[in-house]
Amino acid sequence: MMCVIMQPTYFPWPGYFNLIASADVFVFLDDVAYEKTSWQNRNRVLVSGRPHWITVPARRMFLGQQLRNVEVSENNRWRDKHFRLLKESYARHPHYTDMMDIVSILRDESLKSLVDLNTKIIRTVCDRLGLLASFRSSGQMGILGDRSERLSKICVALGCDTYLSPIGAKEYLENDHFSSTGSVRLLFQDYSPQSYPQMGSKNFFDHLSILDLIANVGFSHAAAYVKSGGS
Repeated sequence: MMCVIMQPTYFPWPGYFNLIASADVFVFLDDVAYEKTSWQNRNRVLVSGRPHWITVPARRMFLGQQLRNVEVSENNRWRDKHFRLLKESYARHPHYTDMMDIVSILRDESLKSLVDLNTKIIRTVCDRLGLLASFRSSGQMGILGDRSERLSKICVALGCDTYLSPIGAKEYLENDHFSSTGSVRLLFQDYSPQSYPQMGSKNFFDHLSILDLIANVGFSHAAAYVKSGGS
């Protein structure tokens, strides 16, 4: 049983969904501290052929506030701005309708917390791509422990014997001696994003939101792309 544990981020990039495609159980790590201007509340899309940041304004009440308790701000009509920007920027793309199926989630103003918004987006994308991992929330599990120790405990509690991590966490996991903290085997994601037809851009830009992939190739090809490791 393979477990992946990741923070819920805003319109994540395809590599995030490659992790989900590899997992039996995917845990949203939602009880960590909110970090302003992180992937938790922003990502990149193409606007006029260039990468452009879209950022959700969030209301942090105090330093160290847990991510799951952070609400989005409604003061500057960011939902309408993001919706219009994405609609106009990708209007001529071959699979615009597929992409807007995901973007339409922004219209749901009942999603008042950043975690609720992000997890709704992620789970809807997974549904459209046919990714079948079981989803859990770390905030509902009540498992304590320092960094790597806690990850290992979450895996054990879920009956998982293998933890799959993005390569970016390799240094701290090895410094924490993750492999010696228990019986859970540690593996690292092998994912190298390959180019795909990217309308409106002379050069290929990687590490963009999954929205860009979907708008260009559609749900069915996006599913094959994330499952195959980007090839």
